[in-house]
Amino acid sequence: MSTEITVPKLPESVADATLVTWHKKPGEAVARDENLADLETDKVVLEVPAPAAGVLKEIKIPAGSTVTSGQLLAIFEAGAAASAPAPAAAAAVAAAPAAASADASGKLSPAVRRVVEETGVNPAGVPGTGKDGRLTKPDVLAAAAAPKAAPVPVPVPVPVPLALGARAEQRVPMTRLRARIAERLIAAQSTQALLTTFNEVDLLAVQELRARYKDKFEKAYGVKLGFSSFFVKATIEALKKYPVVNASVDGNDIVYHEFYDIGVAVSTDRGLVVPVLRNADALSFADIEKGVGDFAARARKGALTMDDLTGGTFSITNGGVFGSLLSTPIVNAPQSAILGMHKIQERPMVVNGQILARPMMYLALTYDHRIIDGKEAVQFLVSIKEALEDPGRLLLGV
Repeated sequence: MSTEITVPKLPESVADATLVTWHKKPGEAVARDENLADLETDKVVLEVPAPAAGVLKEIKIPAGSTVTSGQLLAIFEAGAAASAPAPAAAAAVAAAPAAASADASGKLSPAVRRVVEETGVNPAGVPGTGKDGRLTKPDVLAAAAAPKAAPVPVPVPVPVPLALGARAEQRVPMTRLRARIAERLIAAQSTQALLTTFNEVDLLAVQELRARYKDKFEKAYGVKLGFSSFFVKATIEALKKYPVVNASVDGNDIVYHEFYDIGVAVSTDRGLVVPVLRNADALSFADIEKGVGDFAARARKGALTMDDLTGGTFSITNGGVFGSLLSTPIVNAPQSAILGMHKIQERPMVVNGQILARPMMYLALTYDHRIIDGKEAVQFLVSIKEALEDPGRLLLGV
């Protein structure tokens, strides 16, 4: 039965998508739910799954085209068999009927099985001379004694030197996701009064707490205790004290969000995406670690959904995973602020009159100065610093 494969319904905020690539060719067999094609929108890459086992009969839209919701992509034949193999392939299959018969029977006598185990010969590749094409002991011994074909040398490509003075370049169009990221970054800087303030935090207490409980935590919850949960928890406590940092601008109004949907930036091969932890204030440390880990895994597979990436009242980005010591992150509009984490580095610090090596991290808060004053921004960072340097505050909410 023929079935039309169409573009999945796109969210209202997404007008169209780009058909990046087809993973199957016309006539190829497809398993149920196997990915047929990739569609790239402004935010995510969507997969087009096969509705059933069958064959991709006809492709209607070539790769690289712009498509819209409901548009016909291909014709699919459910339950059909793949196209017949090419003549050369068919001849190769017919050349060893006895081997196929021997493999299909799956029955080897004890003597033959013992010889197979001793010689390491693959019985599926040996023609059987016994009854009904079954393998015999001489068949296996002959295969073991046969000279092995010498491996065919693989030619090594020799780079062709450019002419003296020649300089190569290539022009590659931006992906939709990269173009959308560029558009949003420029829009944020041109529509918001962005300013960045900095502080630093001593993470010794957090490191000691993690070292003390990491094994018990992982055993109890099935996830490792990282830094993400501490920073999300500290951020939420700071947002509760300074709600304007969790607000956004809508025309001439300030919208104060009385919930905490925290975006956590994740780097992918296609660019930076910011999936959102919904109602993060109600999540435990384990829930946050699981959520962030799930986002990272699905981001690498291109399996994040539109719902994962929409909304958010505040964002956190961690350039430290790439070695960044200090940066000025850009706000993810329409949010009004973003927290930047950085590399943890031991530095000499004066502690109670002594110079000690401590694991320090620079924190950066970029904020929209139209609604957030410098005093509030600084106090917000100080609140995060205090919570992380004394993690007991996160349990007591002080």
